[in-house]
Amino acid sequence: MHPSALIGLLAFAAAVPALPEKRSEDVHSAASIENLKSKIKNVVILEMENRSLDNVLGGQKLKGLDNPINNGPFCNPYDLYDPSKGEVCSEAKDYDSILDDPDHSVTGNNIEFYGEFVPNNAHIASGELTPNQKGFVHEQLRQHGNDANKTNLAKQVINYYTEDEVPVLTALVQNYLTFNHWHSDVPGPTNPNRAYVLSGTSAGHGINDASFNTDVHAHKQRSIFQQLGETGHTWKNYYTNRGMIDAYFFDWTFTSGNTDKAQPLESFYADAAAGKLPEFTFIDPSCCDSGTNSMHPTGLISKGEALIKDVYDALRASPQWEETLFILTFDETGGFHDHVPPPLAVRPDNLTYTETAPNGQRYTFEFDRLGGRIPTLLISPFVAKAQVEQKGINTDGETVSYSASSILRTLGYLWDFEPFTPRVQAAASFEHLIQSTKRTDTPTELPVPKAFERKVLSRLSL
Repeated sequence: MHPSALIGLLAFAAAVPALPEKRSEDVHSAASIENLKSKIKNVVILEMENRSLDNVLGGQKLKGLDNPINNGPFCNPYDLYDPSKGEVCSEAKDYDSILDDPDHSVTGNNIEFYGEFVPNNAHIASGELTPNQKGFVHEQLRQHGNDANKTNLAKQVINYYTEDEVPVLTALVQNYLTFNHWHSDVPGPTNPNRAYVLSGTSAGHGINDASFNTDVHAHKQRSIFQQLGETGHTWKNYYTNRGMIDAYFFDWTFTSGNTDKAQPLESFYADAAAGKLPEFTFIDPSCCDSGTNSMHPTGLISKGEALIKDVYDALRASPQWEETLFILTFDETGGFHDHVPPPLAVRPDNLTYTETAPNGQRYTFEFDRLGGRIPTLLISPFVAKAQVEQKGINTDGETVSYSASSILRTLGYLWDFEPFTPRVQAAASFEHLIQSTKRTDTPTELPVPKAFERKVLSRLSL
């Protein structure tokens, strides 16, 4: 071979991201679980707010991501019941936030997914009725709009961010592992979904009701905090000064005298620098209005990026970095468009939730299907670079989408506990995505985000 040809081949090989060492047949295997335990000693979860994959990762060009820039555009009608009003298709956006919070209730998700507030549950379960993801723009107009501002309202829910607009997320996608099929566990709002991350159920709650309040702490189900606390493992829930404290959802945190495990975010940075992070770290961003950093409207995307950068940079500089798995995820889609239909799922229990839809009809949800796709990344020196993970495999050998319950399924392998609920039992785990060889090319810092030139999009700003 001519030397120049060899040099060309070597350059090409260096430019192509390494394939992961693990394959689907390693899922749930003893060797894969042992590798997880030998490599990962600390797990850090940062759970952001209310963004879909198509929205916040819609402009990521990495091959394997099914999103608007790679496979779109994707379109919605302005009016589900009057096609003559035309349609709008996904485009890149250029604003830092929106002021018209999309509908992300259970019945709001129903019309966004199925085109009706009260779909037939039996038809959904049988596969006779499937989601077409066509109602996001319609519902945004119904909730906030009129003909004078319909174009702007449509942009709010169907447009997406470019790689340049979210440089922190772009750097993470290009350097770590992104899930292409990760769904929220509830097609509904924040707190029920956050409960699933921590306990594998929302205990029949489908709205941000008083049971989640810190002075009520009505949730009796077993949580990851209780599991670790009762088995000799360490944990902390770091929170911001305007944020939630998810450990306070659960009554056990109070009855067991563990309220001191909730500490301000400043303590996280100090603990990371000193190498004193607990085995399990859960970070709550501030939520959910102007000035907050969770990416929830009306907070700025750039402030959320700043938080992600700060957490990553602290972990990367920590003495514990080489034993840490950082999971960056979101709680739910927040009413933002995603074109991938959510799948059915195993019920966690026999509880149901009923609400009144905007049209006055009553709808009962049985917690038997997932919500929309949300951005989720695995970040560690033991995950592949620029890797896109597709669907996973559960212990029944079924190919399924990942979800919040996948976290508990995997942590059960790491810390030797059984699934809390049938939903967690049936979830795909991701221990096989932890490689046996440590990378040496992980970025020491992430890019500095910048506030957009045009900060917000609202009916009054245009």
